[in-house]
Amino acid sequence: MITSSLSDEEVKSMVQGPGDIEWRYEMRRECQEILPGLLLGPFIVSKSAETMRSLGVTHVVCIRDAKEAFSVKPRFPDQFQYLTLDVQDNEEQNLIRLFPNAKAFIEQAIANGGRVLVHCNGGISLSPAFVIMFVMQYYKLSWEDALHLVQNRRYCISPNGGFLAQIKEYEAIYRASNAVASHPPVARSMTRRKREDEDDDEEDLRMDDRKRRNQDGEDEPDEDAMQL
Repeated sequence: MITSSLSDEEVKSMVQGPGDIEWRYEMRRECQEILPGLLLGPFIVSKSAETMRSLGVTHVVCIRDAKEAFSVKPRFPDQFQYLTLDVQDNEEQNLIRLFPNAKAFIEQAIANGGRVLVHCNGGISLSPAFVIMFVMQYYKLSWEDALHLVQNRRYCISPNGGFLAQIKEYEAIYRASNAVASHPPVARSMTRRKREDEDDDEEDLRMDDRKRRNQDGEDEPDEDAMQL
């Protein structure tokens, strides 16, 4: 996962977003750049190949409710790379299980110099939840800062209560993952080597003991007799 470490001041400035943009109602029908190379918006943006080309879009994450599949779908597969996720836009939908595919798709596109449009039907609840989780891990933010960062660029977002609960849960998941990645299992391998060395030492002591008994004229125990 590509990540970007920021100072406290940089985080504060990043979360606040551009202060010179006046939000207008009609802007909800447009897409907004959330971080370099990542745009968030409604399905209507993805219906125009010309619009996406003008925005430099190369990849599209199409997130849709299954019942919308007849209309919310990849329109230009010969011009853009698509990832389509079929979900249910309700509070019971498990987003965390679906997020890794979206994350891998987005980060690979950005790493290769691409620009990704993430959209659902309205760009209000479903697709913003995925983008918030991505931004959270990308900038190593709390869920609240990630939510505000996205909201300060696309003011109309409003993930439902179930999605917000999962966004909060994902903060603990990604922080635990980062902690494990930053502390490789050196201790376990050292413990294993130590245990192997101790086993070798014990075997050497047993061999020395047998040699000493032989030199003193003592008989070795009869293993077959001991088993009877």
